[in-house]
Amino acid sequence: MLYKNIIASIKVNRKKLIIVGATEEIIKMAKKNNGTVTTAMVVAAGFSRGNIKYLVDKGMIEKSARGVYILPEVWDDEIFNLQNRFKRGIYSHETALFLWDLTDRTPNRYNMTFPVNYNLTKPKEENIRCVQCKKELYDLGIAEVTTPGGNTVRAYNVERTLCDILRPHSRVDIQVVTEAFKHFITRTDKNIPILSEYAKILKVEARLRSYLEVLL
Repeated sequence: MLYKNIIASIKVNRKKLIIVGATEEIIKMAKKNNGTVTTAMVVAAGFSRGNIKYLVDKGMIEKSARGVYILPEVWDDEIFNLQNRFKRGIYSHETALFLWDLTDRTPNRYNMTFPVNYNLTKPKEENIRCVQCKKELYDLGIAEVTTPGGNTVRAYNVERTLCDILRPHSRVDIQVVTEAFKHFITRTDKNIPILSEYAKILKVEARLRSYLEVLL
């Protein structure tokens, strides 16, 4: 009986050590990722989902959104959370302008562009302004940008975004458009040839020319 108790105690202690080791690694992952960790990251690292529950129960991390967890001291990054939920959504239009520092206006709703066959029911329930486009346009100019919370998300690059807001269906306020182009002209990383190429593809060459002629 004593032998069995010893074996059982060893197994329990070993299990505790495994849990503690896993949770420490998950906390390290979160700290390296601006205080955010996702279920996908944890599973990819070879740890079980049960470790996440353990950390939440102990108050060591908090659930921010479905599949997204943050350290208690970290600011909740809604922009990152939404893209984690809607992985096919690319930040565009006014939201992309904000992420690229092309506007001083903080968006009260977020803009995302999705493939043409994507079901928009869930994003619209989250109050996201949704745009759909065919694959060759959906893939055009996707880049990575850092959110105010320090996380990396995907958005259309500066040049693609400027062309998008010139398209008739975008309905972006003329003042926002003008402000964005003024910011663009002062950037050291601006790429006029790429901007012109995208304008041709998106059929906004004439409108782009009218802005550049005034500002350049």
